[in-house]
Amino acid sequence: MSRVGNLPVPLPDGIKCEIKGNTISVKGPKGTLTEVLRPELDVKIEGNEIIVTRPNDLKQNRAYHGLTRALIANMIVGVTQGYEKILDIEGVGYRATLQGKDLDLSVGHSHPVVITPPEGISFEVDGQRIIKVSGIDKQLVGQIAANIRKVRKPEPYKGKGIRYRDEHVRRKEGKAAK
Repeated sequence: MSRVGNLPVPLPDGIKCEIKGNTISVKGPKGTLTEVLRPELDVKIEGNEIIVTRPNDLKQNRAYHGLTRALIANMIVGVTQGYEKILDIEGVGYRATLQGKDLDLSVGHSHPVVITPPEGISFEVDGQRIIKVSGIDKQLVGQIAANIRKVRKPEPYKGKGIRYRDEHVRRKEGKAAK
């Protein structure tokens, strides 16, 4: 039995959910999200809850059962509260600035790296060392944050680079002096 898949997804007040075939659309105060679900699973709205059921216990259907329920729950949280990832910049001379909506990173390359946000994503810079990536789509927020981190990953000797706020970078010792 899927522990996650069997839980009903509560629908808060002010959220409109529409299911057409295997497409679900969730509309809330922050925006609208649409997702195409697996055709094997059955998704129903009963009262103030969304219930996901599977037709049988095939391994593939069991795997998609919990995933589908989690995707729907993430959509509802996204349109009500939104998602945010915070990145910290470590290193002398490393900084981030906003140019309109674009994020301009100066992190030790010979040129500044400019990242343009896709639709639904916004950047915010506190000081010059803290970047906040926010939006309503959890997967997209995480992917954009990973792309920013990839520009200059934290290195293990001095810890310089771009890292997530809650990330721990394991430090190495370096060369021993004679």
